[in-house]
Amino acid sequence: MSKVTVFGAGAWGSTMAQVLCDAGNDVLLWGRNQEVVDEINSSHTNAKYLAHHTLPTELKATSDLDEAFAFSQSYVLAIPSSQLRATLKEWKPRFSEGCLVVSTLKGIEISTQLRMTEVIVEILGPHRVAMITGPNLADELVLRQPAGAVAAATTQATSEEVRALFRTPYYRVYTSVDLLGCELAGAIKNVIALAVGISIGMGFGENTQAMLITRGLNEVARLCAAHGADPLSAAGLAGMGDLVATCGSPLSRNRTFGELLGKTGSMEQAVAHGAKTVEGVSSSGAIVEIAHRVGVEVPVIESVADIVNGSLTPAQALQRLMEITTQAENFIR
Repeated sequence: MSKVTVFGAGAWGSTMAQVLCDAGNDVLLWGRNQEVVDEINSSHTNAKYLAHHTLPTELKATSDLDEAFAFSQSYVLAIPSSQLRATLKEWKPRFSEGCLVVSTLKGIEISTQLRMTEVIVEILGPHRVAMITGPNLADELVLRQPAGAVAAATTQATSEEVRALFRTPYYRVYTSVDLLGCELAGAIKNVIALAVGISIGMGFGENTQAMLITRGLNEVARLCAAHGADPLSAAGLAGMGDLVATCGSPLSRNRTFGELLGKTGSMEQAVAHGAKTVEGVSSSGAIVEIAHRVGVEVPVIESVADIVNGSLTPAQALQRLMEITTQAENFIR
């Protein structure tokens, strides 16, 4: 039995903690909210984030950072990506040498255009850093519905270690040493999901969605190749798998935001109608800049960024996409 500390007692952190418990680990879940922590310990529920669900009785929670870090040498990060840098700077002295740090975060740091594991390494140094990623919607995974994921790291040994921690009868975990490709795919899929949601909000059907998903996946693959990653990672669980789940599910916050954006026609109107800004909105511009830096054309991603920054309406962005000269279809052209 391995000991694992999960940081972040929201829906995703609580779900990851359950998976780790089901995999036979001794798990401690850290959260800032003392009421949530007390509820998990007393009632084995987290009504604020996972309504009507009972967590494993063996799962323990704490709001004490000293206790959380002393509990194990394996740390799973499920905190908001926007808070990662500030949080790690504060916690840096607590990370022991040789510890395992597993990111569950998908996104790009806007100010630096760094991936989440790059932020981790920049602040903490060369610890064993990995990520767990794939088509994993918390509302389904917490019900123990069959799902798959990728344990990605820069070494096979670390990837295997993470797979062993998370593997359960309902959660199939594969390994990958293409951390860069898997992480890029996970970040970019949020923007593609926005594009799909926008098309749905505009009243278009499956043909349009399929075009955006497929061409968006091509952009993911080309960005992976341009960064020296394996473009085929875009075709795996971290890329295509996550993209299908995020674009196809009404549970997806990025798709849902996109739908409202497509219906209302602007960011201002979408927010005025109650939409909460999502990862794909904040990262779209940064991903376009990353693409330009390596000379890769990303028309689907760029269209979303232009809608978000107000340069184009959804109708104008779609018209521009449809006017692009086509060429021979190639997965990484």
